[in-house]
Amino acid sequence: METSTETPAIHALLEILEAEGVDAIFGIPGGPISPLYEALFDRGKMTHILAKHEQGAAFMADGYARVKGTLGLCCTTTGPGATNAITGIACSYTDCIPVMLLTAQVAMRAFGKGALQESTQFGVDLVQLFKPVTKLSTMLVSHEHLPDMVRRALRTALTGKRGPVHLNIPADIAKRPIPYVPIPQHQIRMLSRSVDTASLREAAWLLAFAENPCILAGAGVLLSGAHQELFDLATQLNIPVASTPNAKGVFPEDHPLSLGVFGFAGHPRADAYLLGDRVDVLVAVGTSFNELASHAWDRRLQPHEALIHIDIDPEQIGKNYATDVGVVGDAKAALHMLLDLVREQTFPPTNRPSDPLAHVRTEVQRHHHAAQLTSDTLPMKPQRVIAEMQKVLPQDTLFFVDAGNCFSWMVHYYEIRQPGTFFQGMGHAAMGHGLVASIGGKVAAPDKTVVAIGGDAAFAMCGVEIHTAVEHDLPVIWIVLNNRGHGMVYHGDQLLLKRKLPSSSFRSELDVATIARSLGAVGVRVETPEELNKALKRALVEKKPFVIDTVIDPEEMPEALRGRVHTLREFVSGTLGAVPRSLRLPQQKGPPSPRKGG
Repeated sequence: METSTETPAIHALLEILEAEGVDAIFGIPGGPISPLYEALFDRGKMTHILAKHEQGAAFMADGYARVKGTLGLCCTTTGPGATNAITGIACSYTDCIPVMLLTAQVAMRAFGKGALQESTQFGVDLVQLFKPVTKLSTMLVSHEHLPDMVRRALRTALTGKRGPVHLNIPADIAKRPIPYVPIPQHQIRMLSRSVDTASLREAAWLLAFAENPCILAGAGVLLSGAHQELFDLATQLNIPVASTPNAKGVFPEDHPLSLGVFGFAGHPRADAYLLGDRVDVLVAVGTSFNELASHAWDRRLQPHEALIHIDIDPEQIGKNYATDVGVVGDAKAALHMLLDLVREQTFPPTNRPSDPLAHVRTEVQRHHHAAQLTSDTLPMKPQRVIAEMQKVLPQDTLFFVDAGNCFSWMVHYYEIRQPGTFFQGMGHAAMGHGLVASIGGKVAAPDKTVVAIGGDAAFAMCGVEIHTAVEHDLPVIWIVLNNRGHGMVYHGDQLLLKRKLPSSSFRSELDVATIARSLGAVGVRVETPEELNKALKRALVEKKPFVIDTVIDPEEMPEALRGRVHTLREFVSGTLGAVPRSLRLPQQKGPPSPRKGG
């Protein structure tokens, strides 16, 4: 056992995080947090990324964590520096992303005396403010207990259902010396992947007998890194796979078994298959069946034989749909074990078609308004923008997609062929998240092509963070869909109110390319498909922070938005059932289930 040495408490904190593999921290300095910055630069082991706004720092840490699959780290000073980060941390909380936020606090001896920017229980209480959007929010009130609290925060963020944590550090606590003994990470945070074996055996039995099974993969598959296990289960048992919007690309969308996305902005084939009375056994993995993932809890999603629901959070199982077999556990471990258990069955699947999606490919189109993918109409159709991106960008490109109409366009029209390359923050749906999280993603994966796509309104909120990428020579490519304002709100007003209100449109168009150049990036304005194609190829070659100001038709409306407005009306009327009956395929009933027959 290692002997203890005297070290400043803040150095112990950083040593624990360094041992966890954290090699970057995103933040903005200030007086009360200067002890952390002094220690960072004295140690020289973490890269510091100076953000332009604390929300941006939190977004970047979130993007870093999503790509790297481990902890993202950000820091702020006390007072407004900390409160500025709340939206970013809330995004991580709703999407179960492990981020640690370190906030400063005035010295303890000044508590309650009216110190500048004091944020304790005697003022704007940071610990209480962050409790609703973190798994743990606490103040470090003892320098001697600091290592234990940091380790606890790590366990909280990275085990079970993951999520952000917040540690508030008084300035005088940080520099106090403590006796510190390093402890190997595997001794303080075990990687438990336990799964209920009995429930999985019942699930395996149901799958072995199923005639028309289907898998609905949610974001939990992404978060657990279970792409290969999902692929193996689906391909070896010949089971079609749909993903929720948040899990787009978790299964290769060009694979013959892929139904694409089910839910908001999803694909007609997925809707038709899952809502058309074909599916006898549905395996739902890592999804809460939230509104966007279920077409507002459409009752037709309930399979006619059995629902198998696998989730690491027991509170999600049976919450929105009646569950026949609930499996609490990590998606990666559960899918691996489920395949092994199905292989042990002595009876083969009965009457299962060799190509289960042949009929759906014949009867149902993959995209809405597919002709727009090749349209030469100007201003450019957003669908054509997506088609040009598909032509030029490498298959292993990491995409960060912002909230708004751009999310609908990307989910529906871009075909993701490599799992784990599509990232979005639609849990909280904060504008600017994708545009900024991409910077953290590039820090985590410097050798990958990273592309962010968002609207000009989101750019207006957070676009100055491009200067952060410029300063750190991070060649992210931003594609800004310029439709002169808040396109989703503009279209929503038309659908809900039957009017075009001026409140969501800019009075003067935002010159995104010029702003980008003023920040030190390459800024190019494109108005035709040919110009966009050329700009994308140039961006890949030049490898600089590159902003493509892409002029699109502001009147083009995503089909998904029509469905969303229909859902809003049903919320008001008290009825649900967002997907039109016209999407359903003809019913095909098989022989009685072996399960029901005894």
